[in-house]
Amino acid sequence: QMQLVESGGGSVQAGGSLRLSCVVSGPAIRNYCMAWFRQAPGKGREAVADINMDSIARVADSVKGRFTVSKDNNRNALDLRMNSLLPEDTAMYYCAAKSFPYCGPWPLSETDFDHWGQGTQVTVSS
Repeated sequence: QMQLVESGGGSVQAGGSLRLSCVVSGPAIRNYCMAWFRQAPGKGREAVADINMDSIARVADSVKGRFTVSKDNNRNALDLRMNSLLPEDTAMYYCAAKSFPYCGPWPLSETDFDHWGQGTQVTVSS
């Protein structure tokens, strides 16, 4: 049984930074495609970043140059470093795992992911 627990969300002003973490209990994440999704009020869930078994990472164009995704196999954790935050980054951020080592084409489909965390709220004020 895989459990994902996110932390690190909060409220910041535009231009600020946050670091989200997703600690996973159960199987080793090295064998999974891991991803961050976000969902803003009134909008669908969108992929923000992913990282595969080979530690090859991708981020959405909307966050390129500002967000960095990484994983720590020793901690069995996925991180998302967010810099230069904008009000439009305000959303609930979710960690997700796909039961396959490679993530597939971008943009990711949430239906491909088998395991989800509860989410952590990020609020960016102008």
